[in-house]
Amino acid sequence: MKNKKVLVAVTGGVLGILAILLVKMGNPANMGYCIACFLRDISGGLGFHRAEIVQYMRPEIFGLISGAFLAAFLSKEHKSVGGSSPFIRFTLAFAGMIGMLVFLGCPVRAVLRLAGGDWNAGVGILGLIAGVVIGIQFLNKGFSLGRASGMQSVNGYIFPVMAVAILVLLVFGTSFFFSSKSGPGSMHAPVIISSAAGIAVGALAQRSRFCMIGGIRDFILFRDTHLLIGFIALLVIAFLGNLTVGAFKPGFAGQPIAHTDGIWNFLGMLLAGASATMLGGCPLRQLIAASEGNTDCVITIVGFIAGAAFAHNFGLAASAKGVSFAGQTATLVGILIVFTIGFLGTYRQTSYSGGTSYGQNG
Repeated sequence: MKNKKVLVAVTGGVLGILAILLVKMGNPANMGYCIACFLRDISGGLGFHRAEIVQYMRPEIFGLISGAFLAAFLSKEHKSVGGSSPFIRFTLAFAGMIGMLVFLGCPVRAVLRLAGGDWNAGVGILGLIAGVVIGIQFLNKGFSLGRASGMQSVNGYIFPVMAVAILVLLVFGTSFFFSSKSGPGSMHAPVIISSAAGIAVGALAQRSRFCMIGGIRDFILFRDTHLLIGFIALLVIAFLGNLTVGAFKPGFAGQPIAHTDGIWNFLGMLLAGASATMLGGCPLRQLIAASEGNTDCVITIVGFIAGAAFAHNFGLAASAKGVSFAGQTATLVGILIVFTIGFLGTYRQTSYSGGTSYGQNG
C-alpha cells in the first residue's frame, strides 16, 4: 500500500510540474492540463462545434491515451470489456461536460486554477465535493451501471489505436484538422512537448490508478487517503511551481479563462462531481480506463465530446463574462437529469444486479 501511495503522489506531482511547463511553453494560463477543455478543443478540431476560438487537436490527450495503452499492454492489464449501461454513461458524461464548461474546467484544472491563486476554483471544488457526496448517496443505496463483460479483443484496441494514429499525424504536422487562429485554442505548447507530457502522465496514471473523484470519494466513504494523496500532491507541486515562475496571482477577479459567478461555479462542479461519481471516475480516469480496453469508458468519452459540442453550438459554455441564461438553465436541467437517473437507478431498480461502475474503472 505504501508503494501505491508513493506512485499516486508521484503521478500528481509530475502532473503538476508538467502543467506548469506546458503553460510556460504556450498553453493557456492555469490550463497546463484540463481534460474537459482539451476534449472541448478536440471536439472543435474535428468540426463538431463552430466556436472558432476553441478548436485544436490537443496532443496531450492523444499522448495520454497512448501512454496509458502502452503501460496497460506491457503490464498485461489491457482487457477488452464493455456492455454496461452505455446510453446512461453517455448521458451522464454529456451532462457532466456541460457542468464543467459552465465552471470552465475539469477537476484537474480546478486544482490547477486554485494552485495559481484563482479563488473561484475553491468555490468550484466545494461544489465538486458536494456533487461527490450526492453521488455517494446513490451508490450507497445501490445505484449501479452494471458489470462489464468480456468482448472480442479487437473492441478494446480500436480506441487507443485511433489515438496513436492521430498523435502521429499531429507530430508530423498534418493540417487536416480545424485549428483556432485566436483565443484559447490558438495557445498551445509545441506538439512534441505536449505529446511527451501526455504520454508520461498517461503511463503514470495507468499504473497508479490516479483519479481526482476517486480520491474525494474514498476519503469520504472509508477515510482512505490513497488516491487523495495524488490530489494533494498535484495542488502542492503546482502551487510551488507557480510561485517559482511568478505565476501565482491570488484573487477572484481577472483570473485567466474564469468567471466570478460563485453560484454557477459551485453548481457547475456539483453537476460534474455527481455525474463523475456515478460514472465511476473523473474524466482523466475515464480516458485511462478506455485506453485499457474498457469500451464503456470510450462511450463516456464520446459523451464528453458530444456535450462539449452541444455546449458551444448552443451558447451554454461560460466565458470570462459569466454564465449565460442558457448555460444556467442547462446546468439546472443537467442536475435534474443526473438526479433522475440516480433516483430511478436506486429506488426503481428491477431485478437486474451488477457492481458499481467504479469497480470497473478505478
